[in-house]
Amino acid sequence: MASDEGRQDEASAGSQATMVNPPASAFRGELREWLHDNLTDELRAANTGIADASTLPVLRPWNAALADARWAAPAWPSEHGGRDATIDEQVAYLEEMSVADAPGPINVIGISNIAPAIMMFGTREQKDRFLRPMIRGEEIWSQGMSEPDAGSDLAALRTSAVLDGDDFVVNGQKTWNSLGNLADWCQLYVRTDPTANKHKGISCLLVDLRSPGIAARPLRTITGEESFADLFFTDVRVPASALLGSLDEGWSVAMATLAHERAGVARLHLMLARKLDRLRADPKASGTLGDPRLRQRLAAIHSEITCMRLMTDRALESAGTFASGAGGSLIKLAWSRCEQALANQAVDAVGIGGQASLDGPGPWAHDLLSSRQCSIAGGTTEINLNIVAEQVLGLPRDPR
Repeated sequence: MASDEGRQDEASAGSQATMVNPPASAFRGELREWLHDNLTDELRAANTGIADASTLPVLRPWNAALADARWAAPAWPSEHGGRDATIDEQVAYLEEMSVADAPGPINVIGISNIAPAIMMFGTREQKDRFLRPMIRGEEIWSQGMSEPDAGSDLAALRTSAVLDGDDFVVNGQKTWNSLGNLADWCQLYVRTDPTANKHKGISCLLVDLRSPGIAARPLRTITGEESFADLFFTDVRVPASALLGSLDEGWSVAMATLAHERAGVARLHLMLARKLDRLRADPKASGTLGDPRLRQRLAAIHSEITCMRLMTDRALESAGTFASGAGGSLIKLAWSRCEQALANQAVDAVGIGGQASLDGPGPWAHDLLSSRQCSIAGGTTEINLNIVAEQVLGLPRDPR
């Protein structure tokens, strides 16, 4: 596409610089060529991180195009619409999509976490029913884990499901559900045996959010967005066939769900690198970045992003589950601190006047507000510090 040629040339040069595995070069080249032929400026403008009502009309057709070309979920098995991509190819995919500023699939959590759990624990009927609409973005999924009194401590959940004939009757509340106000389905964790140990007696249900008795209340964040929702369940009847895995064994499903998509940790340093490049190119910051104090802070952030990339490379080369266990906690800690440091750096670099745009708060003001949630998203800083202390440094556990 003629209007995109300059951007694609830049993307090609950038991705060559980030190539880490020569065997993935053919995979990388195929994706780069496909993006050159299909990616538009309108799609780049819609790539705001997480889909909302304003971007869905643009992103749904794009999601379908990705799926038809088997680029929506390359890590998935080919029988379900993926490419059986290796870890190196998954990293190449994330790098190329990042450099090209291309939106990924709508179902970010569904593709990465929920679908692999369905592939592992689901019946043939569940796989046939849910995977194709999910990968094409025809049905949006949310994940029902957190509750008002059970956030980081998933095992403390209290939303109940009581078996009544051929149905479970569900009552309770879930909170901070990503895309909850737009979702059609939810991977819902419920307590089916209140007498069992808190890590037992949990089950996982695949719930149609259009069922009677379900109400979604959007949650407006400090950035003004409504990308989360509270979900309320009042005597909701869910077919027993919606059970994913075995009854009362939902903890195993949850742990398997959270362990997938190891290559996804590469997104963190790639997102930071893009923001840093954007700051350096911002004309509002060009005058102030000559200040040696700001340059020193900028260099420190650049070094931290580089260290994150090296930690990610080591994690993905590990034969174990480093990226999804203690090592993942280490990377997440580094990301949250660096994200907040970069947001503060941007404010100082562009100044108060550079925070606004004609339509209101500008992107740097948005990033500053949004960065506050980095201490919570993906596991709170305090919990990740405990994991690193106990599992990486070998320190004794806190008294319980």
